[in-house]
Amino acid sequence: MKLAKYSVIVTIDADLENPPELIPDLVEKAEQCDILVASRAKLPRISEKLASGTLGKLLGVKDVFSNFRVYKKETVSNFNLKCGETFGGELLVIAKKKGFKIGEMRYESVRRKNPRIGGTLKANLRILWALIKSLTVYVI
Repeated sequence: MKLAKYSVIVTIDADLENPPELIPDLVEKAEQCDILVASRAKLPRISEKLASGTLGKLLGVKDVFSNFRVYKKETVSNFNLKCGETFGGELLVIAKKKGFKIGEMRYESVRRKNPRIGGTLKANLRILWALIKSLTVYVI
C-alpha cells in the first residue's frame, strides 16, 4: 500500500470468491468514506459471526475480516501494523482510532466447498486469533 501508484487501493482475494465485477460500484461508493468494506451478506463461520457481533459493532461493519475493500491511499499508507496476520482487522482498528470514516457495502457471496485457510476448525481458530489481536489493538 505504501508503494501504490494511485490514490485509491482495492484489495480482493485472488480466489475470486469476491466478485470483481463489483469493483466499479465499490470505488464509486468509497468516495464517501476513507475505507469501504465489501461485507458478505451471510457470514459462513461462527468465528466470523462472533467477530461481527463484537469488533464489527465497534467498527460499524458486519464483515470485519473481509479483504474485499477500497482504501484511500493517504488513509493507510503510513499505518504501522504490528499484529501480524489479522485478515485486515488491525487496519480497520487503526483507521477507526485515527478518526477515519469506515463505510460498508453488503453483497451476496458464493462460498467454495474447500476454503483456502483450512477446514472449519483451523479456519475458526485463525479467525478467532485475529479477532483477539484486533480487539487488543482496539483497547490499547
